[in-house]
Amino acid sequence: MTTSEYVPSAAALPRTERNDAPAYLQRYLDRESRGGKPHGVEDRGTETDTPLYLRRFRDRRTGANPLEAPVPAWEGNDLGVTQARARMTKTKEIVPPDAASSGPSTVTQVHIIRHGETQGYSTESGLTPLGSWQAHRRGFDISKGIREGERIRIVCAETNRARQTAEQIRKGLLDGLTMWGRDAKVSEVDGMEEFRNFQVWTPEGLRDVTGAFRLYQKEMEKYERVAHGDRPLWLVEVDRFWRTQQGGGDPITYWTQIPMLCFEPPSATVRRFWAGILKVQAETPGERIIVATHSGPIRVFAMAAHGYDPGEPYNTEEVIVKLLDNDRGAFLAYRNRVSEVQVPPLADLPDWWEGLSGRALPTSLRGDDATVEGSRA
Repeated sequence: MTTSEYVPSAAALPRTERNDAPAYLQRYLDRESRGGKPHGVEDRGTETDTPLYLRRFRDRRTGANPLEAPVPAWEGNDLGVTQARARMTKTKEIVPPDAASSGPSTVTQVHIIRHGETQGYSTESGLTPLGSWQAHRRGFDISKGIREGERIRIVCAETNRARQTAEQIRKGLLDGLTMWGRDAKVSEVDGMEEFRNFQVWTPEGLRDVTGAFRLYQKEMEKYERVAHGDRPLWLVEVDRFWRTQQGGGDPITYWTQIPMLCFEPPSATVRRFWAGILKVQAETPGERIIVATHSGPIRVFAMAAHGYDPGEPYNTEEVIVKLLDNDRGAFLAYRNRVSEVQVPPLADLPDWWEGLSGRALPTSLRGDDATVEGSRA
């Protein structure tokens, strides 16, 4: 049979279009026509069958119980918060702050930020394009909390990846302030020795553990090729550190748990960071401080406050320190955990790291008989 000979069936399909409301919508319209009350409520004169959340929702729609009023009170005293704030903080864990409290307040807020994604750790490399974007976005996010007229001081460790991170944070901060229409003073990026990465003592002086990688590879190749004598102690310790990294382990955990003679102790790194924070605060009191540095010092800094290892920070993840006006207290926040810590006085913090960059490893730790000028303490 050809197409022209086709005759459609006499049975037509039923029509499915409809112009009335669906059942659930029709019930809703019926309730609205009765003032929002279900069937039978008019006769009983009560809404006990209506859920409480639904009654509150209808009250808010009609303005009978707005969120802004009445202002909640406790024992006859105004709490100074809105009704919504009171409902949000009615648990025992979180309570609304007492406006009449005479407790310490924050005078300086410090953001300690890890650098963005880097091109590698075997050389003194800078950031990847993704790392630059991460740092710029972190600065933009910080700009959301900047107040009108606030001053921001930006410092960093003297490495390429940390300095580039600080510069991108500054650009993101300025872009955000322009978008929000706020006027704030943002400083240029300053390098500070106190915020550098943890150090290892080599025959060429104190070096960042990444900066010592080339020297380590050169010396290891010489000993493996010639095989004369025992390797010096600094080379043994650096070799263990990097082999932990190459084996898929966590070298920072190795540094924090295994005492090493040629590596800067974690406790010294923490005290060095406190000295840097207090030094910047003394130079520019009342400012917000942004520090771009490395993951190892950030991790041990949080460990010292929380009392446990919170884990390796991600790229551009931050630790927030709020210095209080009582001169000795601070709050440290990292990964949804806040700890109150005692700030060591600046006069009690050692300055042994100052000027050590040019000092070579002592002969007793080098493993040879050569003497290097400046090796004496």
